[in-house]
Amino acid sequence: MLQFDRFTLDNGLRVLVHHDPGTPMVAMNIIYEVGSRDEEADKTGFAHLFEHLMFGGSVNIPKYDEPLQKAGGENNAFTNNDFTNYYITLPKNNLETAFWLESDRMLSLAFNKKSLEVQRQVVVEEFKQNYLNQPYGDVYLLLKPLAYKKHPYRWNTIGKEISHIEKATMDDVKAFYKKYYHPSNAILCVAGDVDTASVKALSEKWFGGIPKGQRPPKEYPQESKQTKERSKTVERAVPQDAFYMAWPMPKRLDPDYYTCDLVSDLLSNGNSSRLFQSLVKEQELLSEVNAYITGDLDGGLFMVSGKLYPQSDFEMVEKAVMIELEKLAKEAIEEEELQKVINKAEANLVFSEISVLGKAMNLCYYEMLGDAAWFQQEIVKYRAVTTQKIQQLATSLFNTQKRNILYYKATSRS
Repeated sequence: MLQFDRFTLDNGLRVLVHHDPGTPMVAMNIIYEVGSRDEEADKTGFAHLFEHLMFGGSVNIPKYDEPLQKAGGENNAFTNNDFTNYYITLPKNNLETAFWLESDRMLSLAFNKKSLEVQRQVVVEEFKQNYLNQPYGDVYLLLKPLAYKKHPYRWNTIGKEISHIEKATMDDVKAFYKKYYHPSNAILCVAGDVDTASVKALSEKWFGGIPKGQRPPKEYPQESKQTKERSKTVERAVPQDAFYMAWPMPKRLDPDYYTCDLVSDLLSNGNSSRLFQSLVKEQELLSEVNAYITGDLDGGLFMVSGKLYPQSDFEMVEKAVMIELEKLAKEAIEEEELQKVINKAEANLVFSEISVLGKAMNLCYYEMLGDAAWFQQEIVKYRAVTTQKIQQLATSLFNTQKRNILYYKATSRS
């Protein structure tokens, strides 16, 4: 059991503490409940831009990394559709350095034209390098607006287009910070050889005086039920033809989320998986195949993708994929096959608890979902998935009327 304590400061900051005496290192993790779904349609990429701006210096600490490195610490961050996560690991004797650093940039970033311009260029270059100039890099720039028509999941975390970042003004940036970067919209966890009383005292000292802020409402346009298949074909200078199929899947807190996760493993987790055995090994239609879920809070995508061998074409590959998906709906899988993927899911959960950072991240994430204690119930939910539930889900999920397909043609083969 992953034990923890919880308290909330008067300004709304939720704090979790996990005592782990087995390591000299301490992890501090902070989730801000802001992701790309919280952006305006004409000002996208702001949550990710802020991930960079948060390392540009705060009012009392002009260079964020310098004091952390002197304290023997490391840090990083990531942004997704639903939240932004910042983390620090450092020796426990220097824990207060982490409180000092994180509280100062929550209190007030050092907004200036130079910092904004530097980070703007970093993000623009990242957009170009990873999404526009990389083979298959623009897949989700093309696929997400195909699958989502109303919800802000229809654009990528990097943003809908470069111009939105290029045109971001200082007023835009300050308004975004004020709306989302404050105690009542954040969750902090400290994990390591620490005690709750000390963490509470440090939390009060460094975060207690920061103004509360108004917690933003979480209301987003909901998708209409998809009743017709959508497809898009593009040509790019890539080595192989590729396809990307996407079906709308249940929300993260839906019980069927766990069934979807296990189905994706049944299809493509390892060389013994169904799609690999059939499409790569036996029929030799694809050089690689993947099935995975995005798992977003408001309803993600169940993805099946693959790269074609020269002798294959989209029609035969599409047919072969659907045959395998229909087998899951028509024929109950063996208990042994189901148990195998449940065991893998359990192993992944155990592995995520090995490091103090993993524990801090998990506690913050599940607290954001509703209760940090829910992490303890995950394996129970995976074990509750039955062969009948998989059959029922496959029947309802893999409906061709709900399918979105991106055909990604290699121009060299035209």
